[in-house]
This record gives sequence, C-alpha cells and structure tokens, in this order.
Amino acid sequence: MSRPGDTVASGGPLTASLYVHVPFCVLKCAYCDFHSAAMSQEPGVADHFAWAVGEGAAHWAALGALDDVESVYVGGGTPTTLGPALISLLGAIWLSIRRTPDAEVTVETNPDTTDAALVSRLVESGVNRFSLGVQSFDDDVLRTLGRSHSASSAERAIATLLESEARVALDLICGVPGQSLESWRDSVERALASGAGHVSIYPLTLEDGTLLAEAVHSKSLEHPDDDIAAEMMEFACERFAAGGLQRYEVASYARAGEESRHNSGYWTGRPYVGIGPSAASMLPSKVFEAAIACEAWSDPGVAGVGRTLDRLPAGTGRVRFVRSADTTAFLRKPVGPPEDVEYLTPAEAAAEDAMLGLRLAEGITDALAAEAGGTEALSDLQSRGLVEHVDGRWRVTSTGWLLGNEVFEAVWFAGARRGLV
Repeated sequence: MSRPGDTVASGGPLTASLYVHVPFCVLKCAYCDFHSAAMSQEPGVADHFAWAVGEGAAHWAALGALDDVESVYVGGGTPTTLGPALISLLGAIWLSIRRTPDAEVTVETNPDTTDAALVSRLVESGVNRFSLGVQSFDDDVLRTLGRSHSASSAERAIATLLESEARVALDLICGVPGQSLESWRDSVERALASGAGHVSIYPLTLEDGTLLAEAVHSKSLEHPDDDIAAEMMEFACERFAAGGLQRYEVASYARAGEESRHNSGYWTGRPYVGIGPSAASMLPSKVFEAAIACEAWSDPGVAGVGRTLDRLPAGTGRVRFVRSADTTAFLRKPVGPPEDVEYLTPAEAAAEDAMLGLRLAEGITDALAAEAGGTEALSDLQSRGLVEHVDGRWRVTSTGWLLGNEVFEAVWFAGARRGLV
C-alpha cells in the first residue's frame, strides 16, 4: 500500500513536514530532559541562530526535501525567547522552502514570553497556530514543575493568542507529585473554558537527570501515582468530550478542524526534516543518499559518522537520523552529517506506521495491519477488549487507551516474531 513517504520513490514531489528546534528557554523546567538551556545573554546569539536555521533550510531545499511542506513546527525550548530574531528565522525559512497553500505553521510559546506585539508580527509572518505550555492552572503545581509563569499569566497569554485569530493549543500535565484531583479538575475546566481549540494531556514522566526526578528519588517529593494519573486522564476525556473537544489521539483533544496536522504527520509516516541541535529527521532513502553525496556532509571530524554514511544497507526504505545536541556546534556549522542514524526496511517502516497509527482514534486499516504482520496480535488484543475492529479498521478501545504501551508494543513485536522486522 502507498503511504506518505513513498511519493519520492515514484518520482513525485516529496510531501514533508519541517521541525525547527530552538534550544533556548527562560529557565530549565524541573521535569524537562529535552535539549534546552537558559537563553544566552551574549549579543547576537539569537540573530546568529536565525541565520543558522536558514542555512539548514537552504541545504534541505536544494536536495528536494522541502518542495511540498504541509506543516512547519518551531518548537524547543521556547522559540519566543528569540524575540524579533524569530521573525528573521521564519523569513530565512520562507526564502528556501515551498509551503502548500494551506500549510500549518505552529510556534511554541510560554506565558512569560507571549508578547502581544511579537505575536502580531508572527501572524503577519505566516504563523497560524500557537502551542502554549500551560501545564497547570494551579500555582503550587507550577512551582513543583519549576515553571517560570503563574496561572494568571497563562490566562493572559491565552487571551493574547486568541486575539491574534490564530489557532491555539494548550498543554497540561497530570500525575504531578502533590497534585490533587480537585486541582486537576480545576485545570481541565479552565482549559475548556479558555476558548483554545486543542488541548494535549501528558501524564508526568520522571526522566533521569532532571531536578524533579532527583527530588522524588531523594524522597523530598512523593512518587507520582499511576492510578491517580489514569483517573485524571479519564476525567479529562469525559469533560473535553462534553465540551466539544474530541480525543483524536492518545493524548490530544481538539474541536473539529483544529487537530494538529504536524503531529498527525508523525503518527502516519510522513517524512520530516529536523533543523537545529538534537533535531530528528526521517526521510526516504533516496533523499538521504543525496545528502550523503553532498560536500557539506563530508566531514571526517565527526566521530562515528564516516562508517555509517558511506552507503545505505541493502533494502533500506527510510532513514531516521539526529543532529548532535550541541548548540555551539550547530551555530558554527548548521549543515553537517548526523551522529545517530537508523536505517528502516520497508517492513520495519510498516510496523512502525501501524504502531503509531494506533495512537489515533481512527486507527489503522486492515491493509496496514497485514503489511505490518500485526493482524494476529490485534485479534488477540481484541479478545482482551483492548482494540476493536470496525468497518475495516483496527482502533484502540477506551480500556486500551489506558494500556496504550501494551497495545503498541504487541503490534510492533508481532512483526519481529514473524521475521518481518
């Protein structure tokens, strides 16, 4: 069957997404393990970063990877810490890429960097969607998370973004140590009443090396309770549905027409280009081969790369790769070979698409399930009430949502057991 990454192989234009990673923040949150750090105070860093992103976009555009871009997502970090340089960054991207007429252009922001004048300029520059990191409307929970804003500043930021007439998405975190059910319910109600058309719900994950994980391990904070987090997620699902925001993915709720097209691309196998330190890309093998051949990637000084980039393994269909998580190196050389490379055969790609596709409320087709070797595993999951088969599609049940990892792993490993992966 044909999927989004197959068009280039048949000579058609490559339909792709573009992600730009901006590693700067006001401060590092207690739970965050992304590549991010406080914004540098050195003069010119923001403008230099915008230039570097433009160089990266020009590189991939020259290789034909950005001729038909359906979504652009500028995330991080907190991109709006760049201030006016963020406008320059977008302008540098637009010089090289070709957006579809209805392309979704999202910028992540936080309440304390959501400035009305900057928001207005961003909309004029082509931004039509903002993703706001609220996380909670409870100041005590925000302090536990190490956030730099308050609940009242979050509400002001939402109002500012809605006034711009761009679409607005909010993020909330549940299962935070010390977070009560009452606190969570209040945050859900305030998110629902805010007017935002999209809300993502994330149960807290303790990542090694973060301040929050250290506090829990030292017993200065209680350990998150998975059962309480599940109860919080069930409450959110019920309230959002009643308020007109339907779940279309494991953790994502939206009013009709306000689903994230960019994130949906990740779940359906659309190729994507990542620009910036630690940014990941996934591209058809033909595009990756073109990148290997370009002079900008012939850098013998990058450890561990030369051995893997000489040629693609036989049978490679897609390649996923990540740039170094080093902001200084990116500013010095925006275009260069990746450090981590993963080669996917067509069978592996099918298994991955099936696994990720089951995150979506619409599920996956019979054809994709068969291609991924997952039909038998899905039938077993169906007997346990975790998935259902309706009108030629497999989709996760309400019970299955809460045991999502078990469902996804079963489908992925089914391919391995059948020798497809």
